[in-house]
Amino acid sequence: MSKEKSEYTTDHSYTLALLPMKKIYFLSTCDTCKRILKELQPLDQFELQDIKTEAITETQLLEMKERAGSHESLFSKRARLYKERGLGEKTLSESDYGKLILEHYTFLKRPVIVFNDKIFIGNSKKVIEMAKENIHS
Repeated sequence: MSKEKSEYTTDHSYTLALLPMKKIYFLSTCDTCKRILKELQPLDQFELQDIKTEAITETQLLEMKERAGSHESLFSKRARLYKERGLGEKTLSESDYGKLILEHYTFLKRPVIVFNDKIFIGNSKKVIEMAKENIHS
């Protein structure tokens, strides 16, 4: 799985054909992610991807972005590296957000729940409730 992070750009001349999918991007070492996965059970036919052991690919990030509308909406400004690198004082472009997410898993707001054509990003109570309603309705 080769990732050319320096070549990543948001300027694509094509649109991805988004196929219905059931997938959750999560971090296995995150207690909040573990709690949310338990809360969402049963997760029949869902594919779980631990982003620490199986890095996000460019294609996966593009699929998430197509559903979410932007890389920034997928980006965690609470990540330790965000503060350490002083990224809060910089003006980041949409492409920068995408490159950073591909560079290090902690920049992805977690969990990311993809259910058919919908995407639920982050761990807020409201987001998880909406995901649960959609998954189990």
